[in-house]
Amino acid sequence: LAFIKEDKEELCINQDEKQLDLNFSQKYYLEKHMITHTGEMPFSCKECDKSFRLVVYLKAHMKTHKRQKPFYCEECDKSFSLKCLVKSHMIIHMGDKPFSCQECNKSFRRRGELRTHLRIHTGEKPFSCKECDRSFSQKHQYDSHLRTHTEEKTFSCKECDKSFSQKSNLNTHMKTHTGDKPFQCQDCDRSFALKNTLKIHMRIHTGDKPFSCRECNKSFRQRCELKPHMRIHTGEKPFSCKECDTRFHYIHRLQSHMITHTGEKPFPCKECDKSFSRNSTLKIHMRNHTGEKPFSWPQSHTYTLTFTPRSNLESPMNLRDLHKKGKMLLKKYHFS
Repeated sequence: LAFIKEDKEELCINQDEKQLDLNFSQKYYLEKHMITHTGEMPFSCKECDKSFRLVVYLKAHMKTHKRQKPFYCEECDKSFSLKCLVKSHMIIHMGDKPFSCQECNKSFRRRGELRTHLRIHTGEKPFSCKECDRSFSQKHQYDSHLRTHTEEKTFSCKECDKSFSQKSNLNTHMKTHTGDKPFQCQDCDRSFALKNTLKIHMRIHTGDKPFSCRECNKSFRQRCELKPHMRIHTGEKPFSCKECDTRFHYIHRLQSHMITHTGEKPFPCKECDKSFSRNSTLKIHMRNHTGEKPFSWPQSHTYTLTFTPRSNLESPMNLRDLHKKGKMLLKKYHFS
């Protein structure tokens, strides 16, 4: 873009689109016009996150925050603070879509909707995240993405205590409360409320693990499993214990660690009066009652461990070594 003077008038030139047929009597008006090319919106509303090119637009917008809405729609019960907003709203009732995209067959009610749609064809993504390298073509996508960094979850479920950063995720979650599970797995008897949950479940049967770690050869069934795994490589430990200075890669390890401070043993044995801090410890204990012995030693293999002198065997350190070797062999020939 450039400015030139022609017959004492200010002329706007767009270098990409050659010369525009726009003339201004004063440079002040030209500078105001230039904002339409740069996309700059220096006038921000203090009540919400909207911004505007000109102060006159901001003043008009500020009226929308006032309670007085004297202009009513004759078709429905909506009211507006500005008459022009009623006119814009009426397009919804008329069904008219005068703004058509020349790249595809879609049409839109408003010019702004068409302008936003055109970014799909141009690939323009003007909304860039400062926290990561992602960019977005639409502001609502950008706003939704920002919540992933702030961990803000503004959409709460009325049926349970879960909250979500996006309304679409809340709508999906609400289906779990209806009890309806229309998506059934053809390989087993499990059913699911959501189609995507069935899709993820099917990977158990197919063995598909589409999310691979670039640092090592591990793969995962879900993206949410890959993300915490990456912390092992980055060294990030975002979950810290409030009682001590220990930090963890995974939240479930923090939860498991917290038991060491509380002394809680939430896993009781139904056969006796013992309780355990971890479910895995309870499962091992249950073998005492069931008589289960999952570790089989192959009869076709014999192993001889010789220790000399005898005093070496009786040494606590060597007894621990023997125990460790035995565990390694059991793991190698484990039959479950």
